[in-house]
Order: sequence, then C-alpha cells, then structure tokens
Amino acid sequence: QVQLVESGGGLVQAGGSLRLACTASGSIFSRSAMGWFRQAPGKQREVVATITTAGITVYAGSVKGRFTISRDNAKSTVYLQVNNLKPEDTAVYYCNTLPATKWGQGTQVTVSS
Repeated sequence: QVQLVESGGGLVQAGGSLRLACTASGSIFSRSAMGWFRQAPGKQREVVATITTAGITVYAGSVKGRFTISRDNAKSTVYLQVNNLKPEDTAVYYCNTLPATKWGQGTQVTVSS
C-alpha cells in the first residue's frame, strides 16, 4: 500500500508563496494520476489540482493561475507551487493517488491577512 508524506507548509502573509511536496512510497507512483486536496476548518476536503501520468493538469477554479502541480517520477514526488496566497487558502493540504488510497497527515498552510 502506498504511503504519502506531505511537507512544505507554513505560515505566510497574503501574497506569499510556498512549495508543497508529497513523496510516495511503493512502486505505483509512476503509474498513478496524483492530486492535491485541501481541507479548511469546518469544511469538506476539496480537490485543488490533479496531474495524470502524462503530465496533463487540471485545477480548481479558485486556484487556477496561482497554483501549479508537477511531478517527478524518479523521486516519486508530486509538488504544488502555491503563489499569491490568500487567507481563504488556509487549510491542511493533502496529496493522494487518483482514485484515493490511504490519506497521509497533510501539511498545514496558514495565510495571514
């Protein structure tokens, strides 16, 4: 079973940037579409961005133009570059395969106004 470890979160001011990373153990990473998700307090988890094995990306409307998902199959890692952060981006960010398997612990992103 794949294990996912997210990192790179932190506290930033509005307008700031972060680069989130998610490393997957196991051999299925290169054969799996991957996604970044987030869950804000009191809200349901939502998909932020996805990337296929061929590198085709799709973004939620709220992050399009600000976030960029990418992957490095050699490192079994998927990244999320988050720019021009807004307070409403505050959430715990998770990655997962598509379809989703076991969730990792996520990484907290907090954006101050």
